[in-house]
Amino acid sequence: MAMVEQKGRAKSTPSERERVLREVNEQSVKFIHLWFTDIEGHLKSFSITPAELEGALDDGMGFDGSSITGFNAIEESDMVAIPDPATFQLMPNGDVKVARMICDVVTPDGEPYDGDPRNVLRRALDRMRSMGFDTFNVGPELEYFLFKDDQGTEPLDEGGYFAMTTMDAASDLRHDTVKALESMGIPIEYVHHEVGPSQHEIDMRYASALDMADHTVTYRLVVKEIAKKAGFHATFMPKPLFGENGSGMHTHQSLFSEGKNAFFDADDEWHLSAVGKAFIAGQLHHAREISAVFAQWVNSYKRLVPGYEAPVYVAWSRRNRSALIRIPLYKPGNEQATRAEIRCPDPACNPYLTFAALLHAGLEGIEKGYELPAPMEQNLYKLSPEERKERGIVALPETLGEAIDELAGSELAKKALGDHVFSSYVKLKRKEWDDYRVQLTPWEMENYLGVL
Repeated sequence: MAMVEQKGRAKSTPSERERVLREVNEQSVKFIHLWFTDIEGHLKSFSITPAELEGALDDGMGFDGSSITGFNAIEESDMVAIPDPATFQLMPNGDVKVARMICDVVTPDGEPYDGDPRNVLRRALDRMRSMGFDTFNVGPELEYFLFKDDQGTEPLDEGGYFAMTTMDAASDLRHDTVKALESMGIPIEYVHHEVGPSQHEIDMRYASALDMADHTVTYRLVVKEIAKKAGFHATFMPKPLFGENGSGMHTHQSLFSEGKNAFFDADDEWHLSAVGKAFIAGQLHHAREISAVFAQWVNSYKRLVPGYEAPVYVAWSRRNRSALIRIPLYKPGNEQATRAEIRCPDPACNPYLTFAALLHAGLEGIEKGYELPAPMEQNLYKLSPEERKERGIVALPETLGEAIDELAGSELAKKALGDHVFSSYVKLKRKEWDDYRVQLTPWEMENYLGVL
């Protein structure tokens, strides 16, 4: 049963709350973890006992927001976490039965909290519905590395893309991870070794944006927990190995209205509707402005360089994986699968903010009638700077500092994130960039100390 939208947030029904209470009792659950994220996407959690659950479902649980990155200052720090019954799931593998629910964060008077990333995505979905669409489906493909421990980057194997040999030492780990994810209600489509040594990918089946953002924070935790239990370390760091491909989060997207894919047009040469074209045009137009959201770390821009399968040039294509957005091949009779795959996000982003920013950019294109440029079907990495300039192809920012400058001047980003998250995010990321750019690196010492 769907939650009721009220006062800008989802309010659960009595039957939904009763269902959770009944399941906790029937399953003999001992603890319930309540989850939410800070503005960078770090998962936050506190636990309650079943005795406190009814009150939490009805009125929420208070906490100190001043200790959460990007939340309020200490003089206005009281926050309330209200668990969403639709997210109730038993946690996998444990001697003590534990469940989790993901929360909406509100102010003490019950208003949606502007600094809550889940609320940022809810507002984007409100805009979508006001424009006549009812669903934003997303299917992110999160890549990650497995290392022997968290003190270094020694891989478990030297396998390559789709490796199915003894080199792929983590097959059992992937299978255990899939079982754990599916036990938490997250359906899985593909599982395979990725291009880099000890690099892996487990693809979740597409879902509506809010459900998928919840799935994504769960996915990252489960991947890490399963690896840790086996004595290894999983990381979603975008570029942990020099000279190897980084980890991306290619994200498939489509808009639906009344059960029909709004991106599909049977008569178009690319099988894209006017809505689909304008949506893609909006994301291309605003890609540089929201880069600091889908690639939010200093390390993200070590991945976004030519030559390692990470797209850096703002263009689209039907098959060309060097373009920022790709339209997967249309199969007759499979119109509902028409979608746009944006290839620049990385798996260390905040999925709530990323899906919100991507949706707003696409909706801006629809609302303002942006025109989609011609597709770029050739390898963009092989074009000279002059050739790219002639074709009007710009690149994503090269550093977090450049990305934050783009974000800070963007009206679209301010609309997408809201005043509170926007100002807090810009301040936080500028500090990260300033902290990084004053560091001396081993590369500098090796190349400059002896000769300058």
